[in-house]
Amino acid sequence: MKIKIILIIVAVVAVLVGVGWFCNEGPPPQNELTLHGNVDIRQVELAFNGSGRIAQVLAQEGTRVKAGQLLASLDTERLRLSRQQAEAQVAVQRQVVARYLAGSRPEEIRQVRAQRDAARVAVADAQAYYQRQADLVARNFISQQQADSARFALDKARDQLKAAEETLRLAELGPRKEDVAAAKAALAADEATVAVLQRDLDEGGLHAPSDGVIENRILEPGDMASPQKPVFTLALTDPVWVRTWLAEPQLGRVPVGARAWVQTDSHPDTRYRAWVGYVSPSAEFTPKSVETAEIRSSLVYQARVFVCEGQGELRLGMPATVTIPLDQTPPAQGAAPCTDGK
Repeated sequence: MKIKIILIIVAVVAVLVGVGWFCNEGPPPQNELTLHGNVDIRQVELAFNGSGRIAQVLAQEGTRVKAGQLLASLDTERLRLSRQQAEAQVAVQRQVVARYLAGSRPEEIRQVRAQRDAARVAVADAQAYYQRQADLVARNFISQQQADSARFALDKARDQLKAAEETLRLAELGPRKEDVAAAKAALAADEATVAVLQRDLDEGGLHAPSDGVIENRILEPGDMASPQKPVFTLALTDPVWVRTWLAEPQLGRVPVGARAWVQTDSHPDTRYRAWVGYVSPSAEFTPKSVETAEIRSSLVYQARVFVCEGQGELRLGMPATVTIPLDQTPPAQGAAPCTDGK
């Protein structure tokens, strides 16, 4: 009697198992690995590099933007005026450098030469006057003091001639090289000031760093912006991957670059082509959000399965199922996984 009961129970179990396999389209394949995870997308907090009042905000939440697209701008009128002032200073300093490089004008050199010639005449006149005074002293017609005054006037004229000759020499030589270098350095400093102001003007516009979707619009026109205050949160739509976990026995059967497929509850009839792009080099405890048959405290390795298509249908945090054929041949280095057929 007991044997009959046992046989009946075994038969019932076999029927139930068969029904279960039939309803689920047969037992799970032994050459495929099914993993569970969540769609992961990078997020970027976009802020201005400078500070100022926001003049306009051009993107709304949910807007798809392209790399380089203008999203918002600051009021840059004060910066524009400062740049004009700095550009005027650059123009002035350029003329200073040009004057140094050109040297003395011919008219200036002729003027200095004429002053030297006049100084020579003055020396000759003082020399003759002194000679006459000396003769008169020798004849006792005048006092020695008058001759001394004439000699002092001659010495003064000679010194003035020497100064005129040096002035002519300097005019012919032109400006000192140190003065030219200093003028050029001042010009470079003024040009750097213009470049900084131009950079500030350029940074008055906030551009998208890459393609993505505006997730949050945080500031509005009239708000004061700064590098510490984000204006938008941008969700990057490329790449999109599913974050999942591999058990240690599976590591040797899932090489990086292996082909995979991703499915979601939102589109259960659609399989997105994907590939294993990253496997963590270190183990961690299984996260609580992962549903696996193993014990929760077992160690697993994080993996990222990059999706080749369907980015517009996948959302951050969406649960996903990843199917990976086991024991694939590792792809060649440099191969593009998303170019393979389904």
